[in-house]
Amino acid sequence: MIAFEVKDMTCGHCVSTITKALRATDKDAGIRIDLATKRVHVEPVSADAEEIAEAIADAGYTPVPVGTEHSEVAVPERGSCCGHCQ
Repeated sequence: MIAFEVKDMTCGHCVSTITKALRATDKDAGIRIDLATKRVHVEPVSADAEEIAEAIADAGYTPVPVGTEHSEVAVPERGSCCGHCQ
């Protein structure tokens, strides 16, 4: 399981956008997103942690690895919130 904190994920539209980005990267991955804690949990099938982080970043969010297993993942910085809720 790969987990990220995504502090700039603020609404249901953000959750949908991140889910679509992750599905485009790894269509069979298990995805669980908790908006209240701003956590994204992914059980990948074909993508690695860096690809998952990049997919979230390319969608306009800032994923921060959570836990020790993938804490060394290079996370590209991108924009912020989807803009939908502002």
